Amino acid sequence: MSESETLQGRIPSLATDAERRAALDQAFDYRGDVTIETSDGQTVQGYVFDRRSDQPDPIVRIMPNDGGERIEIRYALIERLTFSGRDTAAGKSWETWLKNYAEKKARGESTDLHPDSLEED
Repeated sequence: MSESETLQGRIPSLATDAERRAALDQAFDYRGDVTIETSDGQTVQGYVFDRRSDQPDPIVRIMPNDGGERIEIRYALIERLTFSGRDTAAGKSWETWLKNYAEKKARGESTDLHPDSLEED
């Protein structure tokens, strides 16, 4: 996936174990919230902070955005995964920062170091 693309809004296929593992690996690397729907009717929206795919019964660990307790969900129970939150890291690679810095400097603009806003544009 290129830097200009984001997973936000995507709903990956979970038809096979390989697809489920790949999708949950992406969810772990994603810097936004996901929504997980399980076969027992549970829907959890939050941030994936850990996954344990090397166990006989793999799990994903999520911090719900409602402030509740951290939740463990078995991979086998996950029916649907949606990349529902904004990816706060999209387009913010080191290479992008350097390019923007060089462009500002070339235009004679201030190149003071200030963090990017996390607010939506």
